[in-house]
Amino acid sequence: MRAVIQRVSSSSVTVDGRIVSEIGPGLLVLIGIHESDTDSDADYICRKVLNMRLFSNETTGKGWDQNVMQRNYGILLVSQFTLYGFLKGNKPDFHVAMPPDKAKPFYASLVEKFQKAYNPDAVKDGVFGAMMQVNLVNDGPVTMQLESPQSSK
Repeated sequence: MRAVIQRVSSSSVTVDGRIVSEIGPGLLVLIGIHESDTDSDADYICRKVLNMRLFSNETTGKGWDQNVMQRNYGILLVSQFTLYGFLKGNKPDFHVAMPPDKAKPFYASLVEKFQKAYNPDAVKDGVFGAMMQVNLVNDGPVTMQLESPQSSK
């Protein structure tokens, strides 16, 4: 499983001209699911994203000191199969991404993991399989990449 994590001042997902999810300060997390991913990959991504110290501690002034939960910020998860794309000549190939019929319930269980591990009201997501417009104000900018151990084999 791959994740691209962006620290944001705000972020939203629009589908068919309608905002379906939005957060203020927090993390926008783009999620790519590999065809061989398992629950342990999802557990790893959830644990690492929630504990990444990407925020300053306003009390001490220390940078890179607090995670999204300590700041009580939002998380916006967006499924993005193209994170497992590669070019075959000039055309993208996505065959190693988990097929949509398997990926949809797998992604839903990942969203649920985040909600249970943190706060159901703070964790939002896009619409699986929809054509989405993702808006964000990157704070920093701070963008990190993360890959679960099984996916890097």
